Amino acid sequence: MSVRDFDGQLSDHPLAQALQKRILVIDGAMGTMIQQYKLTEEDYRGAGSKIHTKKGHVSGAGLSTQFDPSAHDHDLKGNNELLSLTQPDIIHQIHTEFLEAGADIIETNTFSANPISQADYALEGLTYDLNIASAKIARDAADALTAKNPDKPRYVAGAIGPTNRTLSLSPDVENPGYRAETFDSMVAAYTEQIRGLVDGGVDTLLIETVFDTLNCKAAIYAIHQHARKTGIVLPIMISGTIVDQSGRTLSGQTTEAFWISVSHATPLLSIGLNCALGSKQMRPFIKELSQHATCFTSLYPNAGLPDELGEYNESGEFMATQIAEYANEGMVNIVGGCCGTTPEHIAAMADAAAKHGPRKRPEPSTLLQLSGLEPLVVRPDTRFVNIGERTNVTGSAKFKTLILEENMEDALSVAAQQVENGAQMVDVNMDEGLLDSETVMREFLNLMAAEPDISRVPVMVDSSKWSVLLEGLKAIQGKGVVNSISLKEGEERFLEQARLIRDFGAAVVVMAFDEQGQADSYERRIEICQRAYTLLTEQAHFPPQDIIFDPNILTVATGIEEHNNYAVDFIRATSWIKENLPHAKVSGGVSNISFSFRGNDTVREAMHSAFLYHAIKAGLDMGIVNAGQLAVYEDIAPELLTMVEDVLLNRNDAATETLITKAQDIAASAGGPAEKETAEWRSGTPSERIQHALLKGIVEHIVDDVEEARQQVDHPIEVIEGPMMDGMNVVGDLFGEGKMFLPQVVKSARVMKKGVAHLVPYIEASAEKEGKKEAKAKILMATVKGDVHDIGKNIVSVVLQCNNFDVVDLGVMVPADKILAEARAHNVDMIGLSGLITPSLDEMVNVAAEMEREGFTIPLLIGGATTSRMHTAVKIAPEYSHPVVHVTDASRSVSVVNQLMGKSSKESFVASLTDEQSGLRDQFDSRQKKKELLPIEEARANHDQPDWSAYTPPAPKSYGLQDPVTFSVADLRPYIDWTPFFIAWEMKGKYPDIFEDPKVGEIAKKLHQEANEMLDWLEQGQRLHAKGRTGLFAANAEGDDIILYTDNSRSKELARFHTLRQQAKKREGERNKAMSDWIAPVDTGLHDTLGLFIVSAGYGIDELVAEFEAQHDDYQAILLKAVADRLAEAAAEKMHELVRTQSWGYAAGESLRNEQLILEEYSGIRPAPGYPAQPDHTEKITLFELLDGESVLGVHLTEHLAMHPASSVCGLYFSHPEARYFNVGPLLKDQVEDYASRKGKNLKEMETWLASHLGYRAS
Repeated sequence: MSVRDFDGQLSDHPLAQALQKRILVIDGAMGTMIQQYKLTEEDYRGAGSKIHTKKGHVSGAGLSTQFDPSAHDHDLKGNNELLSLTQPDIIHQIHTEFLEAGADIIETNTFSANPISQADYALEGLTYDLNIASAKIARDAADALTAKNPDKPRYVAGAIGPTNRTLSLSPDVENPGYRAETFDSMVAAYTEQIRGLVDGGVDTLLIETVFDTLNCKAAIYAIHQHARKTGIVLPIMISGTIVDQSGRTLSGQTTEAFWISVSHATPLLSIGLNCALGSKQMRPFIKELSQHATCFTSLYPNAGLPDELGEYNESGEFMATQIAEYANEGMVNIVGGCCGTTPEHIAAMADAAAKHGPRKRPEPSTLLQLSGLEPLVVRPDTRFVNIGERTNVTGSAKFKTLILEENMEDALSVAAQQVENGAQMVDVNMDEGLLDSETVMREFLNLMAAEPDISRVPVMVDSSKWSVLLEGLKAIQGKGVVNSISLKEGEERFLEQARLIRDFGAAVVVMAFDEQGQADSYERRIEICQRAYTLLTEQAHFPPQDIIFDPNILTVATGIEEHNNYAVDFIRATSWIKENLPHAKVSGGVSNISFSFRGNDTVREAMHSAFLYHAIKAGLDMGIVNAGQLAVYEDIAPELLTMVEDVLLNRNDAATETLITKAQDIAASAGGPAEKETAEWRSGTPSERIQHALLKGIVEHIVDDVEEARQQVDHPIEVIEGPMMDGMNVVGDLFGEGKMFLPQVVKSARVMKKGVAHLVPYIEASAEKEGKKEAKAKILMATVKGDVHDIGKNIVSVVLQCNNFDVVDLGVMVPADKILAEARAHNVDMIGLSGLITPSLDEMVNVAAEMEREGFTIPLLIGGATTSRMHTAVKIAPEYSHPVVHVTDASRSVSVVNQLMGKSSKESFVASLTDEQSGLRDQFDSRQKKKELLPIEEARANHDQPDWSAYTPPAPKSYGLQDPVTFSVADLRPYIDWTPFFIAWEMKGKYPDIFEDPKVGEIAKKLHQEANEMLDWLEQGQRLHAKGRTGLFAANAEGDDIILYTDNSRSKELARFHTLRQQAKKREGERNKAMSDWIAPVDTGLHDTLGLFIVSAGYGIDELVAEFEAQHDDYQAILLKAVADRLAEAAAEKMHELVRTQSWGYAAGESLRNEQLILEEYSGIRPAPGYPAQPDHTEKITLFELLDGESVLGVHLTEHLAMHPASSVCGLYFSHPEARYFNVGPLLKDQVEDYASRKGKNLKEMETWLASHLGYRAS
């Protein structure tokens, strides 16, 4: 059942019918009336009733058979909801007095009858009893009055208060991102309350005194889910609280924004205001609400503002006068009172209400209405909605860096800047493989909520992962937009997602994708959009105005004829959508249109402006636009405008060539590096041809051109010093400016090496002594001992060589003594260390200490995937009294080395570095102090708790070692995850979206093509294969350890894996995880299983790399290593799939696409030792011994437990469906001591292996 199916039931409800005829009156303040009884602690515990029981009432109410208030060990006075059990006659009497005063609707005595509020009295478990008892008392009282006067039926509203927690606000002023409750825990609390109210027989559910809209949305969500589960549909009433004359709720929303945020509640009977203000102060806010709300409206204010003694002094007559004015002006449908109001107040208001007709509801709006703290209504005159795009880790390198470094303050400033620059909505995307995207999305949105200048605009929650979208929806109190869903996974999944989005009240972007792929023609665009619209409106009952189509803005002027009509097709599709899909909106990524002209801002700005001019005329409502690349349409030069529109509107066949020529002229006149791609380059001089080949990475003619150039000079070295170095200097400059990218630079280096190799014999034979031009500096590069990874190091070496630095590359697994000896032998100017695995960090510390001991004074450069500025400053720099510099990537290496070699620049650079590292150490110490870590026993007490009583672990087909399996390149290609491949080349972006990147898109396509050509070469010649082995062992957990048995009799222990547990203090409801939590404990008696695996794709790679290097082809050598790494990961993915579906078979029916495998949508996990959930590499030793990794697979562990060949992967298999990847985080000494003891190691040794995760300074 869709929640929207409930709509048809509202008009038939007696309450709705009554409200169409007259203004109804709701009761006054239950709390005020209870105070008049002056109850004692004994009374709250059920001592003698204060009034006489009336015959026949309170059926079913009274003391819970499972609760003895007299024995409860907490104070109960003040818990008014408990009186429904201990003093039901008092509650019944109060209800009766309000009914007799003229109330049509009475609220149950359940304002705080939820587990969160009742926790103050240790009565969480009594929630259902309180609610059902209260509902039955109110039901009895209402029915009694209805029986006396059937012409005036009385109704019961189940009161649902806000709880004493907030989802949009932090209770800790020093930690604005903290929340005392989660959305899910709030939903659970409300669900228990709703269950009791519904079972008790209420007529409607009233979510009242809403000071935080996200709390209210959790209550709405709970009501929807309860209705689906039970089929019992009750009207929903909502009443918010404006806290002062600013007209905002406590969480900051305006009245209209509040209405928009909760208007999805279904079936929505009424929305209104109550509490905080007196009747007179409510005027502007109820007036505004009544103008916007399409349901009935309610108002029940306090009896004035409290005086200095906290008393409410407005009389019934005064309040009735105000209410009469509001009724006369058509503002209200329901009136009543809140704090301080008594039956006398209600009687006066009932008399006033009877003299006026009800408010007429406005027609439902067909406008797209969104909200942050303030409303955003997309009206016909809105023209165009600009969506801020920079809070997106996939699209903004700066924002991604800030998020990865946990620099949330500066990340928030990125969002603030967008809003300041006119963004009417902010897109937030946290899709990054190194992030726990769900957690970071929630935490960043929580922090945004604390910044009114940002959160005033709506949020667009953006992710390709459904779980991240859900987490985002649970963190925004306003009405946001989900970006995006599509039909590519079929109709059932599409509708399921749409219905859930509707439960959160969000609008949705629908991409023009379906099961066949992306729509790239007019016909496909309108076909998919029509189909999606029909499904959404007819089956998911989605409001059409909340549907935003993105019909795919694709790149024109590519030179491919099929692309010429892309802009026309988009504009036509936009027009068709506006004409044929009523009220739907259209959006798109505008910069896509001009990717063919990246680097030429003049042309791109003109294209964006002209495209928007025509698209907006056709009906484009919104889009992601870089405001910095948008010209004023009228200011575009007429000639350029004509050419641009010829391309966009596909007005003639020569349009693309004409615009390309114009673009070249513009670039040339602007002094830019206009490239003339023409076959005539071969007609230039040898020097010109050499420089062109270097810039373009063309290797085919370089030997001939170099030889021709050699014959024209006196000395062969002049060819290197002249055209070759001139060309490489241009390459270096362009790379430094971000106008060339790593794959291009490495190709240029290949050309350079081949040319130099041809000249070397001539130079050596020459009597000239100048040799080659003196290098700017000599740098020793090495991957440290124990580590075999060198792709990044090799790329940096090539870049430095391209910039005329002499590089001494010692290779991989180089011990400290050799590094220092070779540094002295070659008299180098600095040393560069690289490493990928975490033990390499400690080896770098060792090298630094050895350099200090031996009296070195040269700079030390640090780089590699696991390194960081923070680790370098905190762990490495203190060991060496000379410069220690963390180099983030190859492009920064040239700048760093230049500054360290410059006489004038070095002093200021080192001074700045020293200050920076000192600040980082202070920041680290401060952060460690702020992190609250739990003693290990407390963390264990908060372990993850699967329900073992309802779970049967899946058994494998057979236990023990499985036969090794071999995979060909063809087997593995469908399983490749390409995103990390591009990251290895320092090209940031997600595959395949990176191909549309305005800066690196074309280079990425070329690199991807060449990687696939490499795969073809490997496959056709059977030059490379992958081999792996798995083992499935009977297992059970014992504390934080996992015991493996020799067989399924489980009588003899075979081995033991040791896991580490998170010690950071968690928010309520979150657990301190260890991997052992997902293996059935010994005492459950369950027979669980743990899987192990090793796989490698590195066989034969060293020989192939050596062949390329012998040919001076660094590009192919690096490309091969990068491809082999991807094949190893693909083999791990393939082998895990085989285990899940065959040998273990717990997911036999699984059928996942590669995109789903990359998003980890499979059941279970495969964590690896050395990674965040288990950072201890020594666990590999046990794994390798059990699987005979070296003897059977030829994979061995180095001294520092890196695997060789480098393109290898190992890990564990867990099958439990709740198993998740996580980061163990900082560890306290008590756990490290315990862990060392369990493993039979000494503390110092374990501190060395776990150094990067220690939450204390090891002695």
